[in-house]
Amino acid sequence: MAQSVDYYRNNPLIHRDRRLSQSSSAWARSFACEDLKPLIVCRGPIRKEAMDVYEEMGISHYGILLSEKDSIVYPNALAPELRQLTDSRRVHRVPDYTGASKEERVERIHQIIQIAKDNGYDSIFAGYGFMAEDEEFVGAIEKAGLTFIGPNSRTQADAGKKDEAKRTALEVNVSVTPGINNVTARTLLKKHPTRAKLLALADAEDLNIDPALLKDEKLPVEELADAILYASYAKGIDLYSIEEMSAQVQLEVADMFKNYPGSRVRLKAIGGGGGKGQRILGASLLMTKSPTDKQIAEAAAEAPTMVREVLNEVKATGVGDNKNVLIELNIEQTRHNEIQLLGNGEWCIALGGRDCSLQMHEQKLLEISVTQEGLAAEIEKAKAAGLSAQVKALESDLKVLKRMEEESERFGKAVGLDSASTFECIVDRDRHYFMEVNTRIQVEHRVTELVYSLKFTNPKDKNDFFIVESLVEAMALLARHKKRLPRPERIPRFGAGAEARLNATDASLSPHAGGMIRYWSKPLEGEIRDDQGICLPNPDTGMFMRYKVAGAYDSNIALILTKGADRRDSYEKLAEVLCKMSIRGTDLGTNLEFHYGLVNWFLGQNVMAKPTTRFVVPYLTLVGTLKEEANKLDPVFAFLEMKKHYAKLIGEAFADEPEVVKAELKNISEVLDRKGTLLTRPMERLLEDPHLLSGWLSINRRNFRIDDGKLVWLRNPLVILEETYEYLNMSYDPQATAAEVIWDHDNELLQKGLRFYAALRDKFKLDKEDYFKLNETLGKDKAPKGFSAAEWEQVRSAHFGFEAGLELIGMLFLVGVNTNFWDFRVEDDLEVTIPGYLNDPDLQARMKKVLVPPPATKADEIVAMCGGMYYGQEAPGLPHFVHEGMHFEKGQALYIIEVMKMFNTVRAPFSGTIDKILIEGADGTIVSKGQPLFKITPDEKFVEVDPRELERERRARTSEYLKAIL
Repeated sequence: MAQSVDYYRNNPLIHRDRRLSQSSSAWARSFACEDLKPLIVCRGPIRKEAMDVYEEMGISHYGILLSEKDSIVYPNALAPELRQLTDSRRVHRVPDYTGASKEERVERIHQIIQIAKDNGYDSIFAGYGFMAEDEEFVGAIEKAGLTFIGPNSRTQADAGKKDEAKRTALEVNVSVTPGINNVTARTLLKKHPTRAKLLALADAEDLNIDPALLKDEKLPVEELADAILYASYAKGIDLYSIEEMSAQVQLEVADMFKNYPGSRVRLKAIGGGGGKGQRILGASLLMTKSPTDKQIAEAAAEAPTMVREVLNEVKATGVGDNKNVLIELNIEQTRHNEIQLLGNGEWCIALGGRDCSLQMHEQKLLEISVTQEGLAAEIEKAKAAGLSAQVKALESDLKVLKRMEEESERFGKAVGLDSASTFECIVDRDRHYFMEVNTRIQVEHRVTELVYSLKFTNPKDKNDFFIVESLVEAMALLARHKKRLPRPERIPRFGAGAEARLNATDASLSPHAGGMIRYWSKPLEGEIRDDQGICLPNPDTGMFMRYKVAGAYDSNIALILTKGADRRDSYEKLAEVLCKMSIRGTDLGTNLEFHYGLVNWFLGQNVMAKPTTRFVVPYLTLVGTLKEEANKLDPVFAFLEMKKHYAKLIGEAFADEPEVVKAELKNISEVLDRKGTLLTRPMERLLEDPHLLSGWLSINRRNFRIDDGKLVWLRNPLVILEETYEYLNMSYDPQATAAEVIWDHDNELLQKGLRFYAALRDKFKLDKEDYFKLNETLGKDKAPKGFSAAEWEQVRSAHFGFEAGLELIGMLFLVGVNTNFWDFRVEDDLEVTIPGYLNDPDLQARMKKVLVPPPATKADEIVAMCGGMYYGQEAPGLPHFVHEGMHFEKGQALYIIEVMKMFNTVRAPFSGTIDKILIEGADGTIVSKGQPLFKITPDEKFVEVDPRELERERRARTSEYLKAIL
């Protein structure tokens, strides 16, 4: 019997031998997979994971596919896995993974299959990228006599395409989002509106259609149109143009706006995935209860452009491509929950849920496990704490989760699921709607692996079983043994799992491709870092090897996972990992600080909160307001002004004090001098990075209050200062670089103060949090028992000296107060309140520029907003956005830049005239951030701001803050 041992890569203390062939059980040995010979045709962390898992399973004959685009377009981006897989015969190269057109995609499919055959591979694993959900790819693999390690072509057809999946869901009584899934059929019916005309079309184009369908006069005309369309796709011809379909989409969208006033509409290409091929339109109608016909027409007019954008992103613009687009009601207050599924074609099992609501640009950022066991435990905790609103909210979530799991298993059986897939839903309070099925393993699958393992038991002997803890391993088992595998039992492992996606983005979460990683700290014990092998050292020198972050595919650098007894425990461990992690390089941007701030925001609020998919953008806008306010402050100037305040205070208030007190007070000025860097260094770090400030404000939100315009501390500020150094990973470390930690003399001063208060607490038998009692005692003139009058005055003056200047940290709280930071909060019922002003598009756009100022530019030019691929037209064959000599208005589209799979339309920040187009080369030319694209003449002259005036404003604002803390 195979034994279960927890397995985490990057932890040398833990390793798992997954070879069932070594089991003492003959039944378990019969499920060995060592004769499987897979070709891995995906990239990123999943490729490295598959390599590791296969080796642990005893699968030695495996190979990987490499795209030449990795190292040609983006030098130094070569797969780091090659440090591990050194046998060049098992590394196979293609120009790119999928091709830029339908013809290239078909060519690549045949090329991959031929590589497999020529090199003795019997199966293909596509992970969660490229063609993992491509029905045509899977069908071609099956026809070639190879095994696809993933759902079969029938499942791909019934569940992988979003329109077919929605129809299947309706057939098996699964709740779905209101909308239209057959706009292409309606487009065709617009041109050929009767059964007779459709049949004539099929005959004229000599389409291969089941005769029974053609003869069935009871078949709904829309289903007949669908059958004709699928036959046209098979033949490789178009029966409608993109323009005709776009016009139909525009009509359907207008009807949706009329039927669902106050809502937006989402367009989704049926072959999208990973955030690609989706757009939302109707922002101008949001919350408009009775839109006019003109307003509806203007909002719907966005549809044709968006249709072309989504089809471009999923490469479905070729002749004969299925260009169907789902038109769905956008559920505004929605959470994104998904259920992990596993099946063998006969049975299907749900493995709990994952909350993936924290996302941006349709890309997930932070995922957390959702299980029945975990919710039940949280309900009991909330009941014990008397949190009735939280109990009700959690009980609702538990009911929804149970329904989603039941529906997902029913759907999986209906489509004959024989591998791993994900059943995705949107959740609106106590309701849920089926959204789509990803017929592949998900990026966040390891979140599920942390909370459940699979127990496969011999049907003839309940004591004969083996444990599987990897979904990649389960997929290999299913591919090799198919229906022989009995339905497993899910076994709870840890209480919760969490995953943060470390992406190549800037502070506003916009893609930041092309940076070079030159150093990455080692993983902490218990950290799971799926990083594609970037952290694998040079096998010869043992040194970290630099790595270029490619922009050709997606922004993900690594998946950072932690597990815990419950959600709070997993979040706390994730916060520790993010705090200790250091990743440095050249022109390198990551969302590490964003994640650290966000995780601490939840720790300071409530980790069981229910954020919606609309959380991140207003949250970023809030963080932008922190940055805008922080930019107005000068902590060094504040410290110097505070010194003047204390000098005056000491001179006036203590003139008549005893000599012993005067002597001690004379030292306060010197003590304040010594505190300069102790106080200002962490403050400058927090004011410099608003993501760090956001997390700090959240976890410290109960440590102060404002009384009559003055800040009052509710905890010892010296303790908070110590915790701040810990929060910033700046605690004393003699081995660390001095610039990264607290300085020696500052640490001595801090520790001396902490020892002083610890001794007083011991003396008065007080808890560390009894700050008020201690402060009240120290405020009394009369010496308490155990102190002489002189000793007591020395203690009081020492107390005054240690706390002198610590008021300065209170400025950080005032940044939160002045930006209404805490109005963005989690309520008792776990719903997140987002102040309405943070949803203002203009404010959001302005705060994005505050977080990441636009690249430096001259007044007579427009430069690239980021690195990526430049396109001067919306789609091939359409007019260019601009030409030399034309006048453009503010907000007008100037160009498109493709960064990490996403097409971003860049609009003019002001009005002006194009004098010269500077970009050379055809569409698809790679540009760098700040590269001049157009010489222009702006309509209005730019006026530069005097830096001396800015400094005066900073000092004036800082002085206002000082009034509230001194």
